[in-house]
Amino acid sequence: MSLGPVMVDVKGTALEPDEREMLRHPAVGGVILFSRNYHDVDQLRDLVAEIHAVREPQLLVAVDHEGGRVQRFRSGFTRLPKARRLGEIHARDPSRARRLSQTAGWVMARELRAVGIDFSFAPVLDLERGISGVIGDRAFHSDPEIVAELAGAYILGMREAGMAATAKHFPGHGAVIEDSHEAIPVDERRFADIFAEDVLPFERLIRQGLAAVMPAHVIYSRVVPEPAGFSPFWLQEVLRKRLGFQGVVFSDDLDMEGASVAGNYPERAKAALAAGCDMAIICNNPPAASRIIETLGEDANPVLHARLARMHGLHPVNLSELHRDPHWRRASEALHALEDDPSLELGI
Repeated sequence: MSLGPVMVDVKGTALEPDEREMLRHPAVGGVILFSRNYHDVDQLRDLVAEIHAVREPQLLVAVDHEGGRVQRFRSGFTRLPKARRLGEIHARDPSRARRLSQTAGWVMARELRAVGIDFSFAPVLDLERGISGVIGDRAFHSDPEIVAELAGAYILGMREAGMAATAKHFPGHGAVIEDSHEAIPVDERRFADIFAEDVLPFERLIRQGLAAVMPAHVIYSRVVPEPAGFSPFWLQEVLRKRLGFQGVVFSDDLDMEGASVAGNYPERAKAALAAGCDMAIICNNPPAASRIIETLGEDANPVLHARLARMHGLHPVNLSELHRDPHWRRASEALHALEDDPSLELGI
């Protein structure tokens, strides 16, 4: 059985019988976890192992674990800095910022790999323009060159820890006020401006072998009428052809308001996949997930399977080994120290 084109979520800290049955459906290819799926580190490791044991090849297990305010698991994990903190350090000491960004990527990925999770949807490549609240301090910087530099270091750390990176939200979510979870954002800038600024970090990291991309549920109205995640122009013409991207394209959550323009839930999934997404994500709506996977049915795609299989995590490690690793201890302490670093206060 191949990995299917849909990623779903589960309700609690262990699989229920109906969920196990759902995960065996050929249209399913992965599971995304949330804070509700976490009680402690041992339980999380067991849940991931339970998901991986459902079928062969193993389903992908993912999570949003960027750092800052988007870190699903807290107790038992290193508190990761918000991306903006690394951008602030860059203003005073670029080489230190790069080292810390690589460290953050490595610690994040190594800790998740120690409980079996394949990958995190990170890093964010959006530009901090002082406009988008939902992006805000999740962005490294306002300068696309610095974003590419710091995100590249973060991805290098992830890769060293055995995890593939997913850059988001292509081609850029930072220039709209609206939160695509709750509204349908419209960016009225010209294509030339978006490509020269927001797309630049994606372009740089694609050249470095970026594994995956997640497009934005944003309409770029002077370019095409549909959101980027449902747009053949953005995903095929720009991302695949112009930028030469060969990795995986994950849709953003199809339950978000920004996806509502594409129709009902099965229509959203079909539109995202037809536009160029390899995997459609549906969260926090079990009835919608059921409708989507039943509508899509079985459609084995060896090219899709080969792309998705590259997202499986590498370099497995157990927690006791990790906690005995002096490199992990030093790295975790370095990130903890950022909480009270006086050099980051304004005016210093």
